[in-house]
Amino acid sequence: MLITQKAKIIFLSFALSSSAVFSQAHNVSEGYQKPTDPLVVQNLEEWQDLKFGLFMHWGTYSQWGIVESWSLCPEDESWTQRKPEHGVSYNEYVKNYEKLQTTFNPVQFNPQKWADAAKKAGMKYVVFTTKHHDGFAMFDTKQSDYKITSSKTPFSGNPKADVTKEIFNTFRKEGFKIGAYFSKPDWHSDDYWWSYFPPKDRNVNYDPKKYPEKWNSFKQFTFNQLNEITSNYGKIDILWLDGGWVRPFHTIDPKVEWQRTIKMEQDIDMDKIGTMARKNQPGIIIVDRTVPGKWENYVTPEQAVPEHTLSIPWESCITMGDSFSYVPNDNYKSSQKIIETLIKIISRGGNYLMNIAPGPNGDYDAVVYERLNEISEWMNKNQSSVFATRSVAPYHEGNIYYTQSKDGNTVNVFHLNEDSEYHAPAEINFSLPENFNPKSLTILGISSKIQWKKNNNIIKVKFPESRKNLKYATVIQIQQ
Repeated sequence: MLITQKAKIIFLSFALSSSAVFSQAHNVSEGYQKPTDPLVVQNLEEWQDLKFGLFMHWGTYSQWGIVESWSLCPEDESWTQRKPEHGVSYNEYVKNYEKLQTTFNPVQFNPQKWADAAKKAGMKYVVFTTKHHDGFAMFDTKQSDYKITSSKTPFSGNPKADVTKEIFNTFRKEGFKIGAYFSKPDWHSDDYWWSYFPPKDRNVNYDPKKYPEKWNSFKQFTFNQLNEITSNYGKIDILWLDGGWVRPFHTIDPKVEWQRTIKMEQDIDMDKIGTMARKNQPGIIIVDRTVPGKWENYVTPEQAVPEHTLSIPWESCITMGDSFSYVPNDNYKSSQKIIETLIKIISRGGNYLMNIAPGPNGDYDAVVYERLNEISEWMNKNQSSVFATRSVAPYHEGNIYYTQSKDGNTVNVFHLNEDSEYHAPAEINFSLPENFNPKSLTILGISSKIQWKKNNNIIKVKFPESRKNLKYATVIQIQQ
């Protein structure tokens, strides 16, 4: 992930002013360019209908139960701390980290189990980390031997060794859109962190203008790997590029704290990469995250939700636990909190990309399946209020949130109770969207007729006794 100074492992509470956090994590107010390619526009519209996606950070680092990649970075941050048992000196630590390749053997890997659970919970697309900043490829790249399919990796002898291929094929078969996460920086590559110099921070450790041949070699390496991913892995709908410090120097926003640390030109030639990706995958959505322009087709707040609706396509990537990578005994959010987060996001026009990290054995923790099953029970009753909807004013009033159908004939009113276990009220009042004339009203999950009346622009609803069976959040669906 793209790390801000604030939050890597700690979830940013919605009780905080998320707009301040959001603007630091991702400046979205300037530079967005709406795609003009009709296939991209269509794909983006379809993607906005999906609302709920699965993110997976997985790599050799899961064996140590640590933050993905970042302990290799020589920046003194609390979330990049190295454990002494993994190496006393920095060089020893790096050597031991890279040796994790020789013990990575996730024999319980079963992508069908993941796809079944995610599909049941209402997830409609998946984004998988084909390569994180540490440079370990979870796909069969021909550009490096630092990969899961290398003979150095025990799992290479497994028929499912190319886990990216297995995940994409399995989820695609189940109707998911497919997203490939890829890190533009590569801390294993001698063309990015050149061994002639020690790494100083997350950035390239030499001046690309002073050593253009070195940088051109890295550009070609990156191009080749992305060409492999977009050529050899079936239909891919989203190319999700992380590591926003690899960018043209003129795109740096000095108002964003982490971008002020970028001292050198790191232009990776996104025009060449994007053109190639669109040739291989017509209509592919490209997310060059945090780099405004034609290759950032939607924006990606991390561990935060904007306070207000945005006029451009966006997606919040938020962990189910506290960490993006696998941590033993992680603190997984409750199903109620996950559903509340989903409602807040879709009411503001966004998508929710929820991260679940597989462990070193190749499976999720048991509690993950419990959460997904609980979410599925709510989603079965309420999915018509979630998918293929858009935001509608007044968006949010107190504990009331709104979405509407794309044709504008249905308004969905969500009632939350964030302070405790959810209990539906006996009665509720709420505003109607402007110029909406209700003809019928139902409470999803309740079959009996509902008492309601309209007074000016206010709807008053009386709940039946069966409201006690409602869990997590109530959806009132109104037709005109």
